[in-house]
Amino acid sequence: MNWKNTSSRYGTLPIAMHWLMLVLLIGVYATINLHELFPKGSELRAVFKTWHFMLGLSVFVLVGARLAIGFLSGPAPRIEPEDPAGQRRLAAIVHVALYVFMIGMPLLGWFAMSAKGDPVMFFGAQLPALIGPDKGLYDSLKEIHEAIGTFGYYLIGLHAAAALFHHYVLRDNALVHMLPSLRRIHASRSSVPRRSVG
Repeated sequence: MNWKNTSSRYGTLPIAMHWLMLVLLIGVYATINLHELFPKGSELRAVFKTWHFMLGLSVFVLVGARLAIGFLSGPAPRIEPEDPAGQRRLAAIVHVALYVFMIGMPLLGWFAMSAKGDPVMFFGAQLPALIGPDKGLYDSLKEIHEAIGTFGYYLIGLHAAAALFHHYVLRDNALVHMLPSLRRIHASRSSVPRRSVG
């Protein structure tokens, strides 16, 4: 098991962290949508909201670990054929936006729960409130949190669409770097000419 990046693929730990973050984000969105199925004040509604927060804060905690692993794992594998400079800049902007999203959203949720006056629970431990109860501030934070959450659908979707575009249209090795099981598929297609775009 090679946890460091090579010239042809990401290491085991970066790959594992990438997919773990995706699973957690799916859980975050699933729990907040599922809680709407139950009436206000019901136990199941509260359970799903609690899990929404705990999974969201798990994302926040793991972002730091992922950044550290990324730094220690070495340079990212090269994309071949190389992308144009403009496309690389766009990809960098999307990646930065994803990290800001994964850091900012859990913090917004933590601030909102503190402003509401609810206990802030994280897998059995009660976390300190970041601010005192404030109904007006809670309403504002909740509205911002929900708006950014909706934006997150598009951001994550754009990231996924870009990976598929690289693989099936540009026919480069960007997606393969994060999916070791697809290396053979990519190798078997390496003789297929790259389709021109634009």
